[in-house]
Amino acid sequence: MAVTSATAEQKASPALFEIYGKIWNVQARLGQGVSASVYRVSSGRATSAVKEFQVDPQGGDYGYLKESSVLEKIQGHKNIVTLYGMFTNHNPFGVATHCLLLELLDVSVSELLVRASNQGHSMWLIQHCARDVLEALTFLHREGFVHADLKPRNVLWSADDECFKLIDFGLSFKEGHQDVKYIQTDGYRAPEAELQNSLAQAGVESDSGCTTAVDLWSLGIVLLEMYSGMKLKETVKSQEWKDNSSAIVDHIFSSNALVYPAIPVFHLRDLIKSMLHNDPKLRSTAKAALMSPFFSIPFAPHIEDLVLLPTPVLRLLNVIDDSHLYNEDEYEDIIEDMKEECQKYGTVVSLLIPKENPGKGQVFVEYANAGDSKEAQRLLTGRTFDGKFVVATFYPLGAYKRGYLYQTVQ
Repeated sequence: MAVTSATAEQKASPALFEIYGKIWNVQARLGQGVSASVYRVSSGRATSAVKEFQVDPQGGDYGYLKESSVLEKIQGHKNIVTLYGMFTNHNPFGVATHCLLLELLDVSVSELLVRASNQGHSMWLIQHCARDVLEALTFLHREGFVHADLKPRNVLWSADDECFKLIDFGLSFKEGHQDVKYIQTDGYRAPEAELQNSLAQAGVESDSGCTTAVDLWSLGIVLLEMYSGMKLKETVKSQEWKDNSSAIVDHIFSSNALVYPAIPVFHLRDLIKSMLHNDPKLRSTAKAALMSPFFSIPFAPHIEDLVLLPTPVLRLLNVIDDSHLYNEDEYEDIIEDMKEECQKYGTVVSLLIPKENPGKGQVFVEYANAGDSKEAQRLLTGRTFDGKFVVATFYPLGAYKRGYLYQTVQ
């Protein structure tokens, strides 16, 4: 984002936006950069995100025009945030600001890293994130664009689509036509971008622009952080990293080797190393990286994953005794009771209580959307049902629809 100054009035959170003749109330400020703020907004049962760009004192609309033009050209991919529209907001201080109306997403990889508490994420989560981001990059790079700011904060989970999506295209550019001097964020910056940024700071014109390879470097660092559970900014800035990053990656993997099965660990390590060559020409492309054997291994989510990543399906544990399952009248009563309770929080599409393993005695509730299931999860967790404390997690919609119920989720 370009650095701009703004008055306190302009930075104050608006109470509402009028978008295409409809009033959207601001529920929360989700983030603030130097050039834009992002808000969660609602109108009736609909929710979205608004990215409001600060007023440029020079009168230009560079940041807004750049991001909106890139987003318009790359719409339609499931792993890229959806742009619903653009509008001008007139605030009470008489200032007009340019805004983007965007798909509202959920937890970011940055938040997931904080919650990992230096433990590292499950192979299922790392594989899911890596595949989704590589799919987005394959599409983006095929269209000729470089994201140029891939980092944990710019990869968000979509509860309704059950996938990770790329956001924030404020530094993106067409390969071969780099119109941004300073790209990428410290800690996720490729060596060639580091050099180019330094030259630009010194006022020296660089002949060659950065390529799509900078995005693969950033993703390699993100995946290494997800595996280790640690922020690696200081590590990647160290002389030891510059001298032999491969040895440091090996050390990180050998330190965690006991936690994970060996073969997937080797495949993930090799995938990450393929993205972290100092020479951008030697780095894997996004399309080639998707062919890694790491993506052919099936993983089940951990219970922590199912708590962290919202979906439209809720799974309730510690609710049903075996005795309820084999008395048909009692079983039907329980189903009706659970439906009645769960419909207090949103529209229930289906409800399943398996009588046999896998999933025996667990309650699976499919809601019309993830907003309803999130509200239900918040309000049901810790409640008592028939004298027992309810444990509520989310559950992958795709697995539920296929009738695939995990026997054990560690």
